[in-house]
Amino acid sequence: MMDPDYLPFHPSPAKPEFKAPAGAVDAHCHVFGPADKFPYHPKRKYTPCDAPKEKLFELRDYLGFERNVIVQASCHGTDNAALLDALEAAGELARGIAVVDPAITVEELQAMDKAGVRGVRFNFVKRLVDTTPKEVFLSIAEKIKPLGWHIIVYFEAQDLEGLIPFLNELDTTIVVDHMGRPDVAKGVDHPDFQRFVQLMKDNDKIWVKTTCPERLTLTAPDYSDVVPFMKTLVEQFPDRCLWGTDWPHPNMKSHVPDDGKLVDVIPLIAPTAELQQKLLVDNPMRLYWA
Repeated sequence: MMDPDYLPFHPSPAKPEFKAPAGAVDAHCHVFGPADKFPYHPKRKYTPCDAPKEKLFELRDYLGFERNVIVQASCHGTDNAALLDALEAAGELARGIAVVDPAITVEELQAMDKAGVRGVRFNFVKRLVDTTPKEVFLSIAEKIKPLGWHIIVYFEAQDLEGLIPFLNELDTTIVVDHMGRPDVAKGVDHPDFQRFVQLMKDNDKIWVKTTCPERLTLTAPDYSDVVPFMKTLVEQFPDRCLWGTDWPHPNMKSHVPDDGKLVDVIPLIAPTAELQQKLLVDNPMRLYWA
């Protein structure tokens, strides 16, 4: 049973007015369960509603996208069975990001690579996961290096300053989830967000997902207060930005996002056809399918 305060995904999202370019990729989404086939981790911090691969692929087609990057979420822990099952079903239309145990073997990693996994996720959000020593993450980073995988990092803005030395130590391609979760009430010019912008200027191996306005906004379902943050990153780092729905939107407490409306934010943050092509096609294809 899902948590009593958990909000299930939108049952009938609007058809987007924005038409994505051919080959567009939803570069951040998840699959959950179904629990009777893929049980949730016993030490999870939340229990979601089931959000199986069939629903994800149906949404992909409905929104006018062609491919997915499916990210392992904390509710499944290091059991990537649901993710791998979805990748097998999708074939070349999906890639994956796993969460792995430091004891994982080279053979297990190679099998994941063959299935379409192209990176691992390191989660630093304290309300979602227990604290992991950075040495553990560094050991995983060494294990995946021969595969050419990259690292996804998830953290909140107030923790960035302490993480910068670690991020630079990784010495590999890093993709930051959800713009590092800035506090949009502080504005784009606040030192907190500018610290992240400066990090991207200083380290050209760092990419960013311009995602989750629904998590950051103070005026839901209007995301206009988040658009300036997203637009700043797309315009300053056009070759290192990705976009995704974050379906099925785990742990939303304030409102249920309409995925069609989220797609319609894209032309506000990437106002030209060239920027849209890079954000939705060229960048994710280079990172995940090259």
